[in-house]
Amino acid sequence: MPHIDLPEGYPGIRSLFMFSPETAKPLNDLVQTLLHDPTTSTLTPGERELIATYTSSLNHCKYCASTHGAIAKYQLGGNEALVKDVISDPSKAPVSPKLRALLIIAAQVQEDGKKVKTEDVANARQQGATDKEIHDTVLIAAAFCMYNRYVDGLATWAPDDPGIYDAIGKQRASEGYLTKPFKV
Repeated sequence: MPHIDLPEGYPGIRSLFMFSPETAKPLNDLVQTLLHDPTTSTLTPGERELIATYTSSLNHCKYCASTHGAIAKYQLGGNEALVKDVISDPSKAPVSPKLRALLIIAAQVQEDGKKVKTEDVANARQQGATDKEIHDTVLIAAAFCMYNRYVDGLATWAPDDPGIYDAIGKQRASEGYLTKPFKV
């Protein structure tokens, strides 16, 4: 049960956005830029969603990991197995060496930003990551630590039905983050 009185029928951050539209706007603008906008990063939207999914899974945020995993699935042509592989063990997931190096950085940011070392950044560069991609990875991981804590800190509803996350994933993969969420 949520810690505050939230609108019913909207899971996770969706209920918080309905509760507080004035904070929803900048948070949605940020996630739109970080994850969906194709012109703001050389990482694909699917790769960026994987970073958000992996960070959320490390934070044990069921709602965000499930939602962004579903979005990633749609951004990656329906490849749900890849999403599960990244969550399970990115070192063995069938992703590029560059993305694997970026996921290592994301995990370090999730634990403590100061855990990112010069050699980790050098490794990511060696695997082909640009400074912009390293920047985007750190910002996505840091932002998702905030989003995860926002969702879980207010004890929002995280449905058990995978179909709900799939519907959210399909909507967000095609529409982005600036349209109003539908009620489930």
